[in-house]
Amino acid sequence: MKETINQFTLENKKMKNMFPFSRYLVSFMLLVSLVGLCDGGAGIIQKKVDLRITNDLGTGENINVHCKSKDDDLGAHLLTPGQYFEFRFRPNFWGTTLYFCSFWWGNESHWFDIYVENRDTTRCDSKCWWMVGPVGPCLLDRHFGIYDLCQNWNDENYNDAKYLEGSGN
Repeated sequence: MKETINQFTLENKKMKNMFPFSRYLVSFMLLVSLVGLCDGGAGIIQKKVDLRITNDLGTGENINVHCKSKDDDLGAHLLTPGQYFEFRFRPNFWGTTLYFCSFWWGNESHWFDIYVENRDTTRCDSKCWWMVGPVGPCLLDRHFGIYDLCQNWNDENYNDAKYLEGSGN
């Protein structure tokens, strides 16, 4: 009987020692989930983003595309008119995911931040589809189904006047 009581007491002490760690672990996981929800995210695991870039130069020219993030180099891709390059990724936990791309064709060369998490999370949710034209990329407006969310290139010295009708350039 005494041996049974001591054994029960030892087991009880082991269980008590395990519970504080479990409480901390559960509390930490709950905190992380709440922070993710408060930031507008889906919690711990973010949805994958499908990013597509389509050649819409309208000149019959091919376009070269080279996309990167801080951690991934997706390589260079040659897109014929109407062709697209597509990749999928999961935004990071911190909400700082950034992908940028270089574009070049003929005598033109430009770059653009193709995915900025705090800019694009609400604009394109999980489908970020871009049409790239001479003036810059246009994002698919998921509410209307048209590419009307247009941006200029990130280039500091970029001037789109030469693409405007009647500019004489």
